Amino acid sequence: MPAEHPLEVLEVLNPATEEVLATVPAATAADVDAAVASAARAQAKWAALPPADRARLLRRFATAVDEHLEELAQLEVREAGHMVGNARWEAGNVRDLLDYAAGGVERLTGRQIPVAGGLDLTILEPLGVVGVIAPWNFPMPIAAWGTAPALAAGNAVILKPAETTPLTALRLAELALEAGLPEGLFQVLPGHGPVAGTALVEHPGVAKIVFTGSTAVGKQVLAKGSALLKRVTLELGGKSPNIVFADADVEAAAAAAPMAFLDNSGQDCCARTRILVQRGVYDRFLDLLAPAIEGITVGDPADEKTDMGPLISKVQLERVRSYVTDDLAGIRGTAPEGPGFWFPPTVVTGVDPRARVAVEEVFGPVAVVLPFDDEAEAIALANATDYGLSGSIWTRDVGRALRVSKAVRAGNLSVNSHSSVRYWTPFGGFKQSGIGRELGPDALTAFTETKNVFISDVSTTNVSTSTEGSAQ
Repeated sequence: MPAEHPLEVLEVLNPATEEVLATVPAATAADVDAAVASAARAQAKWAALPPADRARLLRRFATAVDEHLEELAQLEVREAGHMVGNARWEAGNVRDLLDYAAGGVERLTGRQIPVAGGLDLTILEPLGVVGVIAPWNFPMPIAAWGTAPALAAGNAVILKPAETTPLTALRLAELALEAGLPEGLFQVLPGHGPVAGTALVEHPGVAKIVFTGSTAVGKQVLAKGSALLKRVTLELGGKSPNIVFADADVEAAAAAAPMAFLDNSGQDCCARTRILVQRGVYDRFLDLLAPAIEGITVGDPADEKTDMGPLISKVQLERVRSYVTDDLAGIRGTAPEGPGFWFPPTVVTGVDPRARVAVEEVFGPVAVVLPFDDEAEAIALANATDYGLSGSIWTRDVGRALRVSKAVRAGNLSVNSHSSVRYWTPFGGFKQSGIGRELGPDALTAFTETKNVFISDVSTTNVSTSTEGSAQ
């Protein structure tokens, strides 16, 4: 596609240097239409393959990713500003998701249900063409969250990566072809959300949309998809609590708190950005937290010694700045000056629990610390947002851990840790953090239709062949 107009290309920047890495053609609505037609043809052939053959090809795809893991990681460092260690994990997560999904192909079974007069069984059939709209904060793994199980269940996938991070997705599509996946089965269409994204959501040939991104855009996706009764999975925003009770190992909680919200420069829906600390250990916790925040090394994401890299873009940098005014008290680390989208690690204290920075998703390296008196207040504060994606509970009391886990309205909670995501366990949110679940042992079934078949065992010789007086 000739680059005659800015909307016809995507300019990919290195967020650490602001240098242009690449320009990529931006897909149009016509491109989406052609891709859906190609995907439908490929899907029919893919679904007809024996399950063992589909599983074998997905494992070859996983092997190809593994063989190019360092290449993919370095590409992620350059286009997304991710720490190189994190980027290697992300490429490895794509490999592992493909392997895990391949293991489910031959185990995607229906049920036999006891009924009178015959045999009743269910069959899980693929939906057809699935659209995956991936975000810029974790371009590779989140793209694979939808792509791997959808392919394993017998579907074709059209992936639209975020405008700022299309390069790893394009490389994955090349690796899929090299591994032997059929042409058209897994396509990547970089493009602008209002153009390519909307065309994908509104296309009648796309059976399901998997969207990860902001709550505001997620609502638009749901509204547009509902016009066609399109199946939609949404993984949206978060404002996750990190609840520290006085009986917890406070040293361990304080040591773990920084990277619970600074990982990926805070650009993580699961980031524990609301640190709730019981009043009896509040001062002690802050005393332990301050040197840990001030000691975070922010800089070149390709450097193994760096702890935190840049934000993704100038737009995101300005958004984060809007939440941290000069009059706010707290703890502040350091960040580089000059080119790049840098913001220092920041902890805000002494704010009203209803302040914007305390209840809205900043999506940057900013957290608030709020005191509480008892368990009931901790739960109330934890639930005092529109979101419910993740969270952590620090306590030595097992009964309290269970009570609070049940009371906090969030889809993924961890006790005495900050672990939110494992590809073999379900992931998703409550409230405005999303609809549906991804990952885990049921991931493939989310990309299938259940067909019910009843087979009568009544002998046909006992059935009248006359149509006179009978209901047809």
